[in-house]
Amino acid sequence: MLNERVLFLDGEALIIDKPAGLPVDPPRNGGISLENHLANLTFGFRRWPHAVHRLDRDTSGCLLLSRNPKAHARLQQAFEAGVVRKRYIAVLDGVPEGEEGEIDLPLVKISSAERGWRMTGDPAGKASRTNWRLLRVADGKALVEFHPATGRTHQIRVHALEGLGVPVVGDPVYGTAHPAGMMLHAAELVVPRAGKPDAAGQAPWPARFVEIGFDG
Repeated sequence: MLNERVLFLDGEALIIDKPAGLPVDPPRNGGISLENHLANLTFGFRRWPHAVHRLDRDTSGCLLLSRNPKAHARLQQAFEAGVVRKRYIAVLDGVPEGEEGEIDLPLVKISSAERGWRMTGDPAGKASRTNWRLLRVADGKALVEFHPATGRTHQIRVHALEGLGVPVVGDPVYGTAHPAGMMLHAAELVVPRAGKPDAAGQAPWPARFVEIGFDG
């Protein structure tokens, strides 16, 4: 139950540790999504919370929800202003060159009948920047920390592949699917709020990372 995965809660905001495999938006073909859990995330309020941002279906970790419309607008403004701090961890299917740096690669959405839609780097695309740092290497794979400065769709996944030259392990679109799932986790989220403490959460280390040899 998602009400057991709460990382932060007050009258305005709720941060949960979203499990991998749970989509934020209802799938077109039906199936369970975050929406099916919202009634259990009210914590005394009549109003259901609403997701302020998105995580991909196969990405786990910190997801922010608002608890009322005014708070939703303020929290969205924090994302739009670029003041939200996000930290992701990922296992890459290879070892990038160097130990840290910034990936500055604008992104655009493309589609084809064979592969469907995806994102790719394009100088004419929307500005996309991600800072990265190598944490550990084991068995030809790399544990990497990412700090996205922008919030484009699939940003870290594309920046790993096209910016660093190695995809995220288990990425079904930009790499190769893995039985344990996609190794991308939103580890920390910090949302500044005027006149109030930050809405902040740290998600536990994912079990699937341990399965492939990277413990916390």
